[in-house]
Amino acid sequence: MNRTAEITRKTKETDISVKLNLDGGEVKIDTGIGFLDHMLTALGVHGGFGLEITAKGDLYVDGHHTAEDVGITLGQAFAKALGDKSGIMRYGTAFIPMDESLGFCSLDISARPFLVFNAEFDNERVGEFDTCLTEEFMRAFAFNAGITLHLRVEYGSNDHHKIEALFKALAYALKAATRLNESGGAVSTKGVL
Repeated sequence: MNRTAEITRKTKETDISVKLNLDGGEVKIDTGIGFLDHMLTALGVHGGFGLEITAKGDLYVDGHHTAEDVGITLGQAFAKALGDKSGIMRYGTAFIPMDESLGFCSLDISARPFLVFNAEFDNERVGEFDTCLTEEFMRAFAFNAGITLHLRVEYGSNDHHKIEALFKALAYALKAATRLNESGGAVSTKGVL
């Protein structure tokens, strides 16, 4: 079973390339935003995915277009790599501690995109990354991957730790949901996802 995808997306604001292998491989990330690179590296490593992302964006404006468009392109790659979604476990949930912070993620690879995002940040930025872009990235990813995605920071005081806990919780939930089931069929009363 080939669970891979390569997606490129070029607009007047960004030029993005994503290579994804759901079953593992090298992780190489270069978006031009150091903290986003760190988060996407964590997503690939902790999810057990092969993930290569390069992005060139209009960072002289700010990081919004780059973060959102990387989310769009990565979501499209997940949707393509999952194909008709038959044979996957479908659901995944994870709690991840990051020092004083605790992040929660629960998701359903359902073809019914939705985002519930419950997190507050005390600072405008972590490094060169605007903390508000965490939600923008997650929304773009969920809607383009066709995932119902719930994310919540249970508690914490360090914004770096809070955001990293969310990305790692997403990684482990995706790892569980994309795992192959024993039947090889769709986990749905409808028979399809």
